[in-house]
Amino acid sequence: MLRRLLLLCLVPTLGACAGGDPGLMNIGRDRAGGPDEFGVIPTRPLEVPEDISALPVPTPGGANLADPAPERDVASALGGDIGALARGSTDGALLAHATRHGVDSDIRVELAAADLEFRRDNPGRVLERLFDVNVYFRAYQEMALDQHAELARLRRLGIRTSAAPPGPVEE
Repeated sequence: MLRRLLLLCLVPTLGACAGGDPGLMNIGRDRAGGPDEFGVIPTRPLEVPEDISALPVPTPGGANLADPAPERDVASALGGDIGALARGSTDGALLAHATRHGVDSDIRVELAAADLEFRRDNPGRVLERLFDVNVYFRAYQEMALDQHAELARLRRLGIRTSAAPPGPVEE
């Protein structure tokens, strides 16, 4: 009886020590079978215009008024030039500024290798692996930015933080 009990406990324990690519978020075993939550884009509600003759002529394969146009919507909301989007303007200025110091073409490969090595060195405890517990936040805790301390540091330096709530009012 004791042998069977030990064997029953030994099999899952050895299975938890199996090698392979450590899952970063351990969300699920079968990721390929699930839905792609980023592939779903809601459309605008249909509207009936006051003048039906004002509707654009339908074009096969073209966009319609209910199709999402996130770039146009953002440009409109931020007061940008919607006409520039229609003229085929790209984010060339932003890309040029971001790459002004050069671009490492292998950065994704280098980061993936460094991340894989880090996760192999920090795989989680035996029971966490056995029960498929998410160890992402604990593994990367030392690298996390303390947002409140960083906000306080930026404010001490006099740097505007317009995206953050205003600081406390001193009386």
